Amino acid sequence: MIKIAERFQVSHFLVFYLIHSLQFGVGVLGFQRIVAEKTGRDAWISVILAGILVHISVWMLYRILRNSGGNVITVHRNLFGKWIGGLLSVAIAIYFFILAVTVLRTYIEIVQVWMFTDLNVWVFSLVFLILVYYIISGGFRVVTGISFFGVILPAYVLLTFLFPLEFSDLSNLAPPLNHSVKDFAQSTKSMSLTIVGFEALLVYYPFIKNPERSKKWAHLAVAFSTIIYTLIMLVSLAYFSEEQLQKNVWATLTIWKIIEMPFVERFEYIGIANWCLIILPNICLTFWCASRCLKDTFKVNQRIVLLIVLLGSFIILCISQTREHINILNDLVGQLGFYIMFAYIPFIFISNIIMGKIKGRKK
Repeated sequence: MIKIAERFQVSHFLVFYLIHSLQFGVGVLGFQRIVAEKTGRDAWISVILAGILVHISVWMLYRILRNSGGNVITVHRNLFGKWIGGLLSVAIAIYFFILAVTVLRTYIEIVQVWMFTDLNVWVFSLVFLILVYYIISGGFRVVTGISFFGVILPAYVLLTFLFPLEFSDLSNLAPPLNHSVKDFAQSTKSMSLTIVGFEALLVYYPFIKNPERSKKWAHLAVAFSTIIYTLIMLVSLAYFSEEQLQKNVWATLTIWKIIEMPFVERFEYIGIANWCLIILPNICLTFWCASRCLKDTFKVNQRIVLLIVLLGSFIILCISQTREHINILNDLVGQLGFYIMFAYIPFIFISNIIMGKIKGRKK
């Protein structure tokens, strides 16, 4: 049983910002090429299918956590005992750690390629991680506040996707449903890296006031993320041909290059700079989840664990210098996210149901 004092908890409606801020991150800048690789002009359908699967996963998470008396650490301990449950909890902590490192390293690469080619990775990483430590040290309420502002302040960026409509060709979207079920399955799997993050609910669930009332806000967040991704994909498919889209690693940044305003010539610079506000809650929340899992598992001070986690991430960020290293991180997170959604969560859900029936029979 994990009980959190009310002064450390957040209102149930803030779950909307916690989930959306994690789902809407650095993947927005280049998910189009990966998802459209198998389904082409039907890629927007894959985005919707991925969103539907996330809704099902979120429903499972609430069913798992409702009677757990805590978070994922409690669930693991109740289902599998101290040792196996502890190993699973450490594995979840490692997953959030890798997710945070991947998001930050991918963003640094974008800054290097599009803005400052001579940027020192270790300097940027050190400054950013110090900021992350300062935010997380303030507690979960501070992390939630950063998530709130990370959604509200850069929201104007969504309006920039109206600019390419002038040069778009809607015939690029036809004919629909022109691919096999296997293609749609592979394309939906490719969305794994982009839509992961909702599973952080497993860790911060005890910090929500009236968690049952937060359920609708969680589903609204997933629906909002899915709608935004679908609209961005539709705009990209209408603006680019299939061949052009496969040649653009960061299709969103290429779209921003056509934006012309009287007061700014290169909007992609503004977009990349503002994206720092978007990835900051991504990284803060995932590092908080990693350190919280280790804290609850080993009963140690979270700040000490956080320092160790941030030090490890700094070392990995400095080591991963080439595109191949970054691709390995992205592929790893994509695979882990896929298995968590389609294997881990259903497995825990079914195990929880079976355990509940066994306990009911014993009573």
